[in-house]
Formats: sequence, structure tokens, C-alpha cells
Amino acid sequence: MTEATETRPHPGPARQRRTPAAIRPPDGPPESADDIPPPGAAEGGSEAADGQEAGAILEGARASVDPALRTALEALPGSMRRIALYHFGWEHADGTPAAGNAGKAIRPALVLAAAAALGGPEARTAAVRAAAAVELVHNFTLLHDDVMDRDATRRHRPTAWTVFGDADAILAGDALQALALGMLAEDPHPASAAAVARLAACVVELCAGQQADTALEKRAPAEVTLDEVLAMAEAKTGALLGCACALGALYAGASEEDVEALDSFGRQAGLAFQLIDDVIGIWGDPRRTGKPAGADLAARKKSLPVVAALTSGSPAAAELAELYGAPYDPADLERTTLAVERAGGREWAQEQAADRMARAMSELARAVPEPESAQGLLSLAEFVTRRST
Repeated sequence: MTEATETRPHPGPARQRRTPAAIRPPDGPPESADDIPPPGAAEGGSEAADGQEAGAILEGARASVDPALRTALEALPGSMRRIALYHFGWEHADGTPAAGNAGKAIRPALVLAAAAALGGPEARTAAVRAAAAVELVHNFTLLHDDVMDRDATRRHRPTAWTVFGDADAILAGDALQALALGMLAEDPHPASAAAVARLAACVVELCAGQQADTALEKRAPAEVTLDEVLAMAEAKTGALLGCACALGALYAGASEEDVEALDSFGRQAGLAFQLIDDVIGIWGDPRRTGKPAGADLAARKKSLPVVAALTSGSPAAAELAELYGAPYDPADLERTTLAVERAGGREWAQEQAADRMARAMSELARAVPEPESAQGLLSLAEFVTRRST
């Protein structure tokens, strides 16, 4: 963890602050944080230009890491390889080739951008294997999360467990984690030993975060605190983004202080990302997210907006607690959604996302004071927290 979590006990009106346009709260429902429209699609000159820059960084990362990922996956035994290739969108369920969506490559892009920011193009090239390892770990978590959360779709196609079964999906995820650590352990780069240790520690933190998430779901709504959920979100989401940035810094030969600053940058940006993703889980457009409307509410997830609403002490919070304490009824979905909003959950999450991004920018400036060198990381952070109405 990077610092003590600071929260207000009761959501209220957003404080006035200057924030980048990309993270200002929207007037309408945002799109999925994992299924963001093509970069540059947003209207307005500056946002379109920012999106195009981030899009170029992401496309470059995908082009750099995909060959390493494919090589790694080809080394898997046949049954595991088939599931992994399906999960990445490179094969159909029957094993025939597919040109699917392997994701935005945000985490490997952060590795490469951090390496470039602190070490230039040569460091970026040297960090490709580390970037691929981070992407493998990310997909290990997705395979496992889909099983535990019983999510039926990801990237607009059936999840691996729905096609191959729980056991095979879990084992494929385990195999991806092993591939990631092995890939780094075999890297001759002088930073590889520190990188593999850091990534392994991150995996432990990710697992702890997921365990905390599942444990929180079993507790009554009134028993869950906002600080607990924020700590869980940092472990589940912020840890890997921070690790990605730290690995890039390690491969650039950065100082320990700069490595830690970039880790903090990634963690804070990751929390902003999770806050937005939780907003999307309630108010996202199914046509963009690929998931049913209100999926998180139907699953009774104690997401950040929900817990902020539950702890607001308002009449709407009491109504929400009553609804969350009862089995899900589709007829109550609209009422539940409105209760979260009336209790301040949505406004609090949007305000917190802006605050976390401000902290991320402060950490980035500490490690990379030259704006030109930091631009790639800044563009990626703003891209993953961009909102569209």
C-alpha cells in the first residue's frame, strides 16, 4: 500500500477543483472502462487529440507485446493453449483462428511508457518481455475473476469458464501466471530478478484483494466500511497498474525512489480507474459494456459507489440497505439504482476519481519532472479515466 486512505464519511457536494478535462464527471452514463470506444472518437479538439495519442501508445504496445505473448502461449500444453488463445480472442471455441479483441493493453503500455519516460527508446525495447509478463498476470486475474463472479461475458463474447468449464478456466489462469513469472526469470536483463520478485509480490496482493472482495460480499451491508472497500480496490486494481509502472522504471535503471513514485502513480490512477469502472457497473450502457444493465447491483456487489451510499447516513442509504439485504428482484433494479444516486454514491465516486488522478499526477511529477518525458504516462492515465456522455 502506498499511503493511508483518506475518505469523507458522508458523500456530499463535490469540492471545486481544477482537473484535466478527461476526468471531469459526466452528465450521463459512461462507457465501460474495459471497452472504451476507439481513441479519438470523443468530440472536441483536445480530447480527440489526447485520445489519438493514447491510442497510438496502446497500439504500439499491442504490436510490441503480442508476438511475445503468442510465443509464450504456444509453449502451453494443448488443452491450456486452446483456452488461453480463446480468452485472448485469437481463437474461436472450436480452435479455428479468430481476430478478436485481446484487450486495450493498458498495463503493458504502462510498462513501456514508464521505461521510455525514464530511460528512453532503448529501455522501452528492453522492457517488452516485462510488459508481456504483466499482461499475462492481468489475464490470469480475469480468468479467475470471471469464474468467481460468474460473469458470462467478457469483451462481448462468452467467458472461458462458460465454454470450457470452471476447472479448465482456473487452470488456464494458473498457467498464465506461471508463464509470466518464468518469462521474467529467464530474462537476461539485469533488472529481471527485481522485476520477478516485484511481480510475484503483486500477485500475492492481487489474491489478497480478491479474497477481501469475496469476503465483503458475504457481510451485511451495514458491516462494510468505505476504507475497507478502498483498500480492497487498491489491492485488486491499483496494485497491478502500480507494478506495471514500477517494472518499466526498473528496466530503465531508475532509482529506488523513482520506482516507488511510479508505483504510487499507477496505484492512484488504478483507483481512479476502479471508481469509474464501479460507476459503469451501475449506470453503464449495456450496448457499450457488453453486460446487462445494473449487473453489479443485481449481483449485490459492494462496489465503491454502493458503499459510499450505504454509509452516507441518509434516508436513501436506509432504503438501499433494505434493498441490498433482500434477494435480488429485477423489478427493484431502477429503485436500487436511484437509491445509490440519491444517497450520493455516484457523486462521491466521481469526486474521488478526480482526487485520485490529482494524486497520481503529483507522484508522476516527482519521478518524471520533465513534462515531455511524462507525456506518454499522462496520456495513458487520462485515457483509462476518460468519461463520455
